[in-house]
Amino acid sequence: MDWEGRFSPYGMRAGGAETRAFLRLVAQPGIVSFAGGIPDARMFPSALIADAHRQILEDPKRAAAALQYSQSEGYAPLREWIAGYMRNKGVACGIGNILITNGSQQGLYIAGRLLLGEGDIVLTERPTYLGLLHAFAGNNPNYGPLAALAEPAPCGAKLAYAMPDFANPTGNSFSLAERHAVLAGAQAHDVVLLEDAAYTDLRYSGAPLPSLLALDIQNTGRIEKSCVIYCGTFSKTVIPGLRAGWVVAASPVIQKMGLLKQASDFHTAALTQMVLADVAARLPQSHVAMLCETYGARLTTMLDALGAHMPAGVSWTKPDGGMFVWATLPDCVDAGALLKDAIAEGIAFVPGESFFPDKGIKNVMRLNFTACEPATIRDGIARLSGLIAKTLT
Repeated sequence: MDWEGRFSPYGMRAGGAETRAFLRLVAQPGIVSFAGGIPDARMFPSALIADAHRQILEDPKRAAAALQYSQSEGYAPLREWIAGYMRNKGVACGIGNILITNGSQQGLYIAGRLLLGEGDIVLTERPTYLGLLHAFAGNNPNYGPLAALAEPAPCGAKLAYAMPDFANPTGNSFSLAERHAVLAGAQAHDVVLLEDAAYTDLRYSGAPLPSLLALDIQNTGRIEKSCVIYCGTFSKTVIPGLRAGWVVAASPVIQKMGLLKQASDFHTAALTQMVLADVAARLPQSHVAMLCETYGARLTTMLDALGAHMPAGVSWTKPDGGMFVWATLPDCVDAGALLKDAIAEGIAFVPGESFFPDKGIKNVMRLNFTACEPATIRDGIARLSGLIAKTLT
């Protein structure tokens, strides 16, 4: 069977996220991995999650609901909790504005399926989230710069994607003025804004800023008039393995996305949703504070180590939160080629070329700091810096 010849154009364009391959390196002994964008598993509220499973499954009525088919939009108590969480962030919404997804990644994918046709223009930052590029690959869009929203000339875009807080891969954030400018540009050009809020609660310094959705509701008066589709997740602050996220948007968007989700997987696992509803209600505020204290210290360690060891000509971002630092190497250094030498020395990172829709930029890399202890970060950055220095000689 010639399977390659059987694939549809959509199937042929589908690609795998390169970062998934790097996660296999984490489990190898002796590897210092700055590659995967993963939280530290020791920070998971495992006991609380285990207790929630036990309580649900030991109650015959709740167990029956947890193990049965459920509605595509999601478990109502979990959606109620999310509505309260969003209202605390300035987003007035109800459960009719919320869809539960299998991680925020599914929200991005369904949004692309709903809004994009072949060759439509999507505006993104450069670099941008690699998972977004793979989520949209089957739609075969064209990409333009997010800065086009600030131009007076028509940009012709259908959709703009933004991660305003601690972006993957750069760690950069939008200022309040930049958030207002993006919204003004979206309104002027009649473009839907897809807001990815995966890292918004992982802030280590500075004051929180309102989401694009919250600001748009302030401008328009209510969520039903907003041009923003907001994707959130439990993966970064609770646990990634349960694969649960959510979308918040005007009710017509949620209704249509719910139908697309129904065609894909019927619904997110009911047991997962019931566990998360229980855990979210019981999880103390100190949990996120503990994450921020721990990860913030690791970010400081990485920035200090970069400053102490990296050779001249290397620069890097200095985020206020999130999980990543983005490093730019001298033009003569190919990060992909460097990775092969780094792996041989027991160090892993993600070359940055794949984070650009048009590829071609090779002297950049993404470094994750949340998964390693400070001593490991110091050692790994010192060794990586030595390899880069050797490349430059």
